[in-house]
Amino acid sequence: MTELGNRLKEARLAQGLSLDDLQTMTKIQKRYLVGIEEGNYSSMPGNFYVRAFIKQYAEALNLNPDEIFETYKTEIPASYNDELPQQLSRVKTHKPITGENSKIFNVLPKIIIAVFVIGIASLIYYFVSTYAGSDTNESVSKGNEQVKIEKSKSLEKVKADEIEKKKDSNKEKEAAKPEEEKTPVEETPKQELTVVQSSGTNSTYDLKNADKFVVKLVSKGQTWVSIKNGNGKTFYQGTLKTGDTESQIVDLSAESTAVIRVGNAADTEIYVNDQMLEYAIPATANVQNITIQYVLKNE
Repeated sequence: MTELGNRLKEARLAQGLSLDDLQTMTKIQKRYLVGIEEGNYSSMPGNFYVRAFIKQYAEALNLNPDEIFETYKTEIPASYNDELPQQLSRVKTHKPITGENSKIFNVLPKIIIAVFVIGIASLIYYFVSTYAGSDTNESVSKGNEQVKIEKSKSLEKVKADEIEKKKDSNKEKEAAKPEEEKTPVEETPKQELTVVQSSGTNSTYDLKNADKFVVKLVSKGQTWVSIKNGNGKTFYQGTLKTGDTESQIVDLSAESTAVIRVGNAADTEIYVNDQMLEYAIPATANVQNITIQYVLKNE
């Protein structure tokens, strides 16, 4: 064991560190640490690694590496004494090129040239096919456009001829078609208010074709009037006077007969459904009894 190995080992033990602890700290294999402590450097890769491992060992124990190298320089191998020959020997130990490898290197340029030529040929073919294809497509598209234009014109002409034929056909049909007879519109029959009989101061009327039976009495002066049904039921009785109660309206649609008595016929107008009744007896006969018979449509 060397003096350097003793000093490093004592410093390690003084700090309570084992070789395993030191291996963990420095990442140096344990067998190399043992070699440093025993001064056995032959197990290490070279002098460079001997000096490097001693430096890491000293730094791990907080020792000054420079002072260690200076104090024990006779025990520590120089870093370049045998390192350079080893490196040179490593360069010389490269595997020489065999005959087979030399053949490959001879053929390789030819392969590269062949690949290059094939690539150029492929590129030329691509450009030629692309441009030729585009020209062909353009010519085809132009031809298609011309065909489409001619076809559309011919179709328009055919359609126009068909339209004209349809028009002529419709005109012929209209000319040949007999005139349809107009269906006569049935007119609603007008209301009829006719005199059935008259005698003295009594007169009788029939009301036909009427949907309702509304009687209106209007006074132009002053008159006494009464309105009853055929059974004697009174609907109105009183005096009508201009400026006061001038008129009276009575709906008799539910009745079949109306009996109207007028005390001053000359100043009294009678309306049946807005149709003025014409006195069958001259109005000079002031008192008149007028009977109106309401005849329903279905009778």
